[in-house]
Amino acid sequence: MKEPEVTLERAVEHGLTEEEYTKICDILGRTPSWTELGVFSVMWSEHCSYKNSILQLKTLPRDGERLLAQAGEENAGLIDIGDGLAVAFKIESHNHPSAVEPYQGAATGVGGILRDIFTMGARPIAALNSLRFGPLDDAHVRYLFRGVVKGIGDYGNCFGVPTVGGEVYFDDSYRGNPLVNAMAVGIVKHDRVARAAAKNHGEKVFIIGSSTGRDGIHGATFASEDLSEASEEKRPQVQVGDPFTEKLLLEATLEMIRAGCVSGIQDMGAAGITCSTSEMSGAGDSGMEIDLDKVPLREENMHAYEILLSESQERMLVVAVPGKEDTIREICERWDLYVAEIGVVTREHKHVRYYWQGKKMADVPAHALVLGGGAPQYVRETKRPAWLDELNRFDVSALPDPGNYAELLLRLLSRPNIADKAWVYEQYDQSVRTNTVLGPGSDAAVVRIKGTSKALAMSTDCNGRYVYLNPRRGAAIAVAEAARNVVCTGAEPVGITNCLNFGNPYKPEMYWQFAEAIAGMGEACRALKTPVTGGNVSFYNENPDGAVYPTPTIGMLGVIDDLAHITRSHFRSEGDAVVLLGYRREEVGGSEYLAAVHGKVAGECPQLDLDEEVALQRACHVAIEHQLLNSAHDLSDGGLAVALAECCIGDRENMIGAHIKLTGWQRADFALFGESQSRILVSLPQDHLDDLRHVCSEHGVPMEVLGEVGGETLTIDGLLSCPLAELEQAYYNSLPEQMAEVAEQ
Repeated sequence: MKEPEVTLERAVEHGLTEEEYTKICDILGRTPSWTELGVFSVMWSEHCSYKNSILQLKTLPRDGERLLAQAGEENAGLIDIGDGLAVAFKIESHNHPSAVEPYQGAATGVGGILRDIFTMGARPIAALNSLRFGPLDDAHVRYLFRGVVKGIGDYGNCFGVPTVGGEVYFDDSYRGNPLVNAMAVGIVKHDRVARAAAKNHGEKVFIIGSSTGRDGIHGATFASEDLSEASEEKRPQVQVGDPFTEKLLLEATLEMIRAGCVSGIQDMGAAGITCSTSEMSGAGDSGMEIDLDKVPLREENMHAYEILLSESQERMLVVAVPGKEDTIREICERWDLYVAEIGVVTREHKHVRYYWQGKKMADVPAHALVLGGGAPQYVRETKRPAWLDELNRFDVSALPDPGNYAELLLRLLSRPNIADKAWVYEQYDQSVRTNTVLGPGSDAAVVRIKGTSKALAMSTDCNGRYVYLNPRRGAAIAVAEAARNVVCTGAEPVGITNCLNFGNPYKPEMYWQFAEAIAGMGEACRALKTPVTGGNVSFYNENPDGAVYPTPTIGMLGVIDDLAHITRSHFRSEGDAVVLLGYRREEVGGSEYLAAVHGKVAGECPQLDLDEEVALQRACHVAIEHQLLNSAHDLSDGGLAVALAECCIGDRENMIGAHIKLTGWQRADFALFGESQSRILVSLPQDHLDDLRHVCSEHGVPMEVLGEVGGETLTIDGLLSCPLAELEQAYYNSLPEQMAEVAEQ
């Protein structure tokens, strides 16, 4: 095949700008070949190069005592948890693929994030997800949601990793562009951590796993553009996953690492062979010579361009320790995986050179392709949206008080964003490997680490409405709430991974949202001492009808040093005191109540004082470590009344009511359903109250005794009285007809 002539017009068709094309010609000192154009187009795409976000990301806190890898240096974040163990964890998006091919888009999203974990040498122990879709009264949304949930469930269940937590939100903002964010967590011993770098001259380069086909070509470029009606034609750019092969690849990879065969290793995700060879070379300050004729193919007549850019799943690039090449072959053959030596690391030059049919098809300096190297780095124009002032000026105090608070509570409990999500997560295996202590439905998931007294707590969190109304504060709230979630289980928050879902960065209003959210996230992470270990930026989450709410999803990791400290969110004992820890404010801006009852997404999102948040979390953590509490539950969507109801009915086998008295509030509806931050609802034996007062006093945290656990109703004096059976029916059994249809299928 004769390669097409490369021109500026063709470069633009590949997603490059004129400025970028000129820069490529300058780097090479000539016009690029067709294959080289393909290489640059994927490596300089937004998805691979982070060209419009990297300078903002560098402002985030990326250092901490527990960190064993800097953000962006490895396939996943790595945090020391003591006893010679580390946790690898990461979250990434698969939004665009899921929008056009929901089953495979979601499935390969799970597969890709799992490979990021075990490429580090870590065995995956848990998966989570954050899903955001339009309303399910839309038939197309139901089709997408059904496919995504099935794709996540089928891949995770077949692979053998429990899906232990996450979040599901429905909002019109996501109707044309769903968000599918997948997170995975794994455990590795310090001496078995594998690195994604090719450093040593003469070491052999292998491709292992599945064979290579034409699926996923230009998938990275597809993820770096707006969705449109034409996007449906790009289904071939969505990869196809095989969880059974992935399981074999997991075991073979971990065996090779245990056997000391691996000098460097990287998953082949976006941009396939191109990305793994160039990034490993760039990380090791080396080059590679790659013979594409040796790559195992599953389709005939594939050109070098296609082989390099294919995103076929379940593949790894491995640099072998000298003398261990035969061991790599033996292990892969034992696990029934393709294995082929396709090249060599070189330090004589620092280029990636690709050969095919005896010809050199591409010759590019490795550093020119990679993040932080020669790839472009931009800071785009910002502009605060004019419409935001009007939204923020909305006077919530002028809203009528609707009264009938019992009916309102039941209405909120049955809302899709609050109601029980068992109809979703029951499609996932939550307990495979038998380590899950707290699964979906808890404030955070908790997974024990076998052979130790430790456990890990993990959560995903973001309220897109808050970020829409105030990007800086909303993003800080996402970090604070994710940390609060893991604290409520008894864990110390130790680090975050993030998946930053935003609109088109070339639009000043969109880029302003992004920059402000990064600033807020950084402020919260510094205050809470939860460094950013890595993650993913997903721009272009918009369609002809508009952009999604800016949604910086936070994946939070916490460590529980003693299994005895694991704390549940529901009430457990008659006679326990019910106590509110934290700060009393009357705020309903951006709340579920405001949206559900008054049909508004407006006002100011809740205030957040990071000093108050830090003090609250420390006080709660100390109280749990001193074993003062029987339960702890974060206040979030739906406010105090919803949190009380969830505490009453959280254990359906042993539901228990509560008698509550509220005093000193200006508006009852704001007191019941406002979503003020830095609040935790706890229950504890009456004889522990003085000890809790002492802890709160030491940390400067307000503490208010609200009432007592007991009975068969949730009663809030003078405001509402709801039998537990009604609360249970609203929360667990009030699926709208459209959701029931999805659940059944």
